[in-house]
Amino acid sequence: MRFLETLRSAFRIGDLRRRIFFTLWMFVVFRIGVHISVPGVDAEVIADLIAEGTLLGLLDLFSGGALKAFSVFAMSITPYINASIIMQLLTVVIPSLEQLAKEGDEGRRKITQYTRYGTVVLALIQAFGMSFGLRHAIINPGFLSISLVALALTAGTVFLMWLGEQITERGIGNGISLIIFAGIVSRTPEGLVNLWTYLTAGVLNIFNLLLLAIVALAAIGAVVLVQEGQRRVPVQYAKRVKGRRMYGGQTTHIPVRINSAGVIPVIFATSVLAFPATIAQFIPQPWAQAVAAALDFRSVLYISLNVLLIVFFTYFYTAITFNPVNVANDLKKWGGFVPGLRPGRPTADHLQRILYRITLVGAIFLAFVAAVMPVGVAEVTGVNIYFGGTALLILVGVALETMKQIEVHLIMRHYQGFMR
Repeated sequence: MRFLETLRSAFRIGDLRRRIFFTLWMFVVFRIGVHISVPGVDAEVIADLIAEGTLLGLLDLFSGGALKAFSVFAMSITPYINASIIMQLLTVVIPSLEQLAKEGDEGRRKITQYTRYGTVVLALIQAFGMSFGLRHAIINPGFLSISLVALALTAGTVFLMWLGEQITERGIGNGISLIIFAGIVSRTPEGLVNLWTYLTAGVLNIFNLLLLAIVALAAIGAVVLVQEGQRRVPVQYAKRVKGRRMYGGQTTHIPVRINSAGVIPVIFATSVLAFPATIAQFIPQPWAQAVAAALDFRSVLYISLNVLLIVFFTYFYTAITFNPVNVANDLKKWGGFVPGLRPGRPTADHLQRILYRITLVGAIFLAFVAAVMPVGVAEVTGVNIYFGGTALLILVGVALETMKQIEVHLIMRHYQGFMR
């Protein structure tokens, strides 16, 4: 009842209602685009290739079935994610880009523009690689046909990039994450139908499904717990006399989240591993096929690289979003201090130690759920859900972040939110 009342309150706010409906309409546009096939391609050949259980199945999951139908959205938003990763890495190592990032909105707009250019370049590379590798699926294979398919795929990715930016600006939540979220949710009914088919055919038994349901509920609870968990560092502000009034003297805290990066590390790691594996899979050379086989999502190498990349991106993204030196300087500026520590450098070192330790817990948890748990659950239950951990993290993480944005709108207008 409280959830329904909160939802009713959300739709009473005109601006929030418009944002929610705009986001839903963009989902409709996305789903329509999934069913617009690239001309001159036999989609059945692609579907048979995906049915073999290769890494293409993960890309098809993220694209909401667009790859299986080989629609204009077949590459999904992966090139944009890869371009964002490259741009963020370059921002750290190139001083001019680092300075540009500190120039406020104008600098961020330029970096966003560079990211768009990088998306087009990476999309063209991936599109030509896919088109050439899948030329046996093209009805009239030739240079012009391959180029037409590549341009159509690139245009679809660029349109998705624009769609995500529109959702972020005029909708509710992060547009890119919500597009991936919508793609995964759209595949849920098909997955449930497959489970029912396996159950009625005798491939699975009711015990396996119950065990899978228990593991899924426990994993959802653990994801919510870690996503919302935080270490509260106590902060006290000194009393100051200004005119005839006394300011400060109160005690508060700095929330250091267990997983400050959210689901970004999982999306980044998956995209980085999927890019070379996808290109290699379409190149008819022994070395390329060896790379594709080595990066199979069930291989030890893939799982190990996935774990390492998730841990790396968790620390990397956390370092970007939370700077202990800046926090310590701000505390010192406003007369705040951590009890038992001197303001300035000692406070920054203390926050850095806390951040390193608590981020390690979050990184290991993300890596376990996304890379290790799905394979283990598949072995125990007999249900092949190799992408279940990644999908679960994205679904729960994006849902929580979107709910928080709705919370902000509700609290600003004195409505009670979803979470107390």
